[in-house]
Amino acid sequence: MKLTNTEKQFSILYFVIVIFEIITGSTETLEIAHYIAKPAIVVSLMFLFIKTSGSISKSIKRITLLALGFSVLGDILLMFIDQSPHFFTIGLVAFLLAHVMYILVFLKHRNKQKPIIGFVILLLAYASGLFYLLKDGLGAMLIPVIVYMVVILSMATTAFMRKGIVNYMSYNLVFVGAIFFMISDSILALNKFYEPLPFSNISIMLTYALAQFFIVIGILKLKKLPKIKTLSI
Repeated sequence: MKLTNTEKQFSILYFVIVIFEIITGSTETLEIAHYIAKPAIVVSLMFLFIKTSGSISKSIKRITLLALGFSVLGDILLMFIDQSPHFFTIGLVAFLLAHVMYILVFLKHRNKQKPIIGFVILLLAYASGLFYLLKDGLGAMLIPVIVYMVVILSMATTAFMRKGIVNYMSYNLVFVGAIFFMISDSILALNKFYEPLPFSNISIMLTYALAQFFIVIGILKLKKLPKIKTLSI
């Protein structure tokens, strides 16, 4: 993965912030620092994106920043779920909107000839297994969680559909980021609705941070491939 000097320097800073968040999020005495560190992860990505996205179309730039903005809102809301369960629901909506924004970005470079049925079947099998584990603990959150699952599966599918339209690096980074997002949300759901998982705060945050990082860097590396002209005989 070729990174510019700015991206290399940012990567070091970014993962220092991530490590700081994991430490503060796991230490009760550092709760105030945690409230700063958690939103700082995506806020830092927003600054990088604004600074280095000059060659990207305005529409993709705006929608990506909306995705990151909704993500920051979701991060903040989920820090207060102990005070009210409504914060979890509103946070879920914020992340759902973030995924919708990413879907809109990815659809701008979808490969209409790319067969997706095999990938969709694989995702549905994964989602079915996850839902089987979650269903008994969802209660009133049944419908919201189903809607959220459909949206995040759609996000992963649209990331997959970019293959052959955008350059190899952009495709791989965005697709890996989408998969990490699915993993992060799956761990969060299992921890909340199935049973508490060991070190869940670390695994959720690490996979989430990787997801956002790969997606943003992937969008920054975006180059549309030239169309292959076919010769008519």
